[in-house]
Amino acid sequence: MICDTLQHLVRYRGLHPNLDTAIDYLLTHDLAALPLGRTEVDGDKVFINLMDATLHPDAGYHPEYHKLYADLQVDLTGSEGWGYTNLPGAEIGEFTGDCGFQASASVVTGALGEGRFVLFFPEELHKPGLVQHGCVSVRKAVVKIRMEE
Repeated sequence: MICDTLQHLVRYRGLHPNLDTAIDYLLTHDLAALPLGRTEVDGDKVFINLMDATLHPDAGYHPEYHKLYADLQVDLTGSEGWGYTNLPGAEIGEFTGDCGFQASASVVTGALGEGRFVLFFPEELHKPGLVQHGCVSVRKAVVKIRMEE
């Protein structure tokens, strides 16, 4: 997991070729100008889901994880909280598509907005979309970056 400001995004070039593609796109395009839904950057290797999300409290929600994709999350309006843990818990439901859930408590928390991003790598348990300082909705971009084959 990496949490940093967008102005430092270039520091993370070289970690993976598909991450480099995502970084190059983010540095040369205005995310706020993208339409809601999926925008392909490099087919299924790098794409962006732009959405309006209603935020929720931490209680009653389980962290998610992916096996193939990293999630690079950026709030365009508002500010959401997020949770992270590296302590696995019991599997909740079926792993479908590229998303599963586990019963684990967040041990690290943070907030987006104000030019920040968070990058969750495959297998990292993360809980996006948490209410932050009274903000109940955000427009956000989730950059999906294929890290595994």
